[in-house]
Amino acid sequence: MAMTMSGEYQLAAKRETVWQKLNDAEVLKACIPGCEELNKTSDTEFVAVATTKIGPVKARFKGKVHLTDLDPPNGYRISGEGDGGVAGFAKGGATVALTDKDGGTLLTYNVEAQIGGKLAQLGQRLVNGAAKKIADDFFKNFAANVAGG
Repeated sequence: MAMTMSGEYQLAAKRETVWQKLNDAEVLKACIPGCEELNKTSDTEFVAVATTKIGPVKARFKGKVHLTDLDPPNGYRISGEGDGGVAGFAKGGATVALTDKDGGTLLTYNVEAQIGGKLAQLGQRLVNGAAKKIADDFFKNFAANVAGG
């Protein structure tokens, strides 16, 4: 099952600050819902473990995250794939763009993702709703982190 999402968030910080936080493993770990581990293995790669619940299915995903198309401090492409065992798999990517706006930074994202296994059997509306909530929670957490310095 494939899905796409997009959105934007106005952040009360300079673009360079937002860029640094988008590349900080500790900040990302604190902002990703259900993230148990996020370890930087190189300047552009992370390994991650996260637990998520979608409807009746709870899954612990282990996977890799890659940063490509780096254009500091304007944006990048983040992509990854995770294996949730019997629950299935997830893979996808997002293009993140940062622009100066209203004395702060406008973060714009476009996501495309695919899931398979039990998760894909739950139905598109349930999965899309859960994915949107996870994305919204991440950006809410990220905006709070940026605002908190």
